[in-house]
Amino acid sequence: MSGGDAGGGPRIPPGGKDDIGAVNWTIARVLGVATGGPPPHVFTTLARHRRIFRPWLRFAGRLMPGGTLPRAESELVILRVARVTGSDYEWAQHVRLGRQAGLSDAEIERVRLGGEAPGWTVRQALLLRAVDELHDHDRIGDALWSELAREYREHELIEICLLAGHYIMLAMTLNSLGVQVEPEPTPGAPASRATRLLQRVAARRR
Repeated sequence: MSGGDAGGGPRIPPGGKDDIGAVNWTIARVLGVATGGPPPHVFTTLARHRRIFRPWLRFAGRLMPGGTLPRAESELVILRVARVTGSDYEWAQHVRLGRQAGLSDAEIERVRLGGEAPGWTVRQALLLRAVDELHDHDRIGDALWSELAREYREHELIEICLLAGHYIMLAMTLNSLGVQVEPEPTPGAPASRATRLLQRVAARRR
């Protein structure tokens, strides 16, 4: 997979507190704690556009994790988007989130092979195929739509399209800006007082 570094470094680097504002910096820190790591570069980069950042974040959060699809199914959609768009950043983030949602390492690795690979349930295969058709043809064809409609309710069909489309858009943005995967936190490192406070805030928000 490739496409996440735009020539070896970020074209627009992650912003600090002075670049993105105190409120956005706090949001990014809380989101990092909630997902088990530092402030994610996706947020500290996009927050440089202060006018768009928080409205986008509300929309993104409503789709995932606030959508109506089962979380494991949402993560399958996002991981397949990461694969077909070559987004290293989305892949790295959602491998971790996919595990938290209940996907096995074998399932996550099988996402690379697509919906035709053996081992998927009917619903899983349909979701992966839907991502491919949206990415390759800008729409879900009639045959696949009929299959999806037998498994999913009307509002879920809308959500599948919006979820895949949103993460395709986000992947193109991440790839173009050169947003880089943040380093993994050091295992066993003691949490600072500020981090412990943010962890309690994040836990209450969940």
